[in-house]
Amino acid sequence: MMMKRCVVIGLIGASLVILLAATRVAHAHVSIEPKVRFAPVEIYLDSGDGALAAYQFELKATTGTIKIVGVEGGEHAAFQEAPYYDPAALQRNRIIIAAFNTGSDLPRGRTRIATVHLQIIGEAEPEYELSLTVAADANGQELPAKLNLERGETK
Repeated sequence: MMMKRCVVIGLIGASLVILLAATRVAHAHVSIEPKVRFAPVEIYLDSGDGALAAYQFELKATTGTIKIVGVEGGEHAAFQEAPYYDPAALQRNRIIIAAFNTGSDLPRGRTRIATVHLQIIGEAEPEYELSLTVAADANGQELPAKLNLERGETK
């Protein structure tokens, strides 16, 4: 009788160990952390025939959750330095970026003016709204420019 009790207690104990181990394995595969990935967004401005000396634009996420983690300058020598931006705007899934150059070697046509590096939080793919505040030539005259973005490779 005592032997049966020991066997039963041993089986119950072994079952509990297996159950606890299985629970830990199951929980190890369930993540409560949201998915996080990083991606650049490249901003292009087309100034047509006009020489671009200054610009200001706003980029914001209309869906999804992003955190802006870096800003790089553009491809043309006139805008290679990181542009100015409003740090307070970074708190609200948006950024306001501006730059100017008083030199004579200025880009014309389509050029990448900035790259914004993002941390994307969650599964939702962000949708962006991009609005050009101003684009101007060296005389301060507004240029009829077009602004667009290209999504970079997500990592």
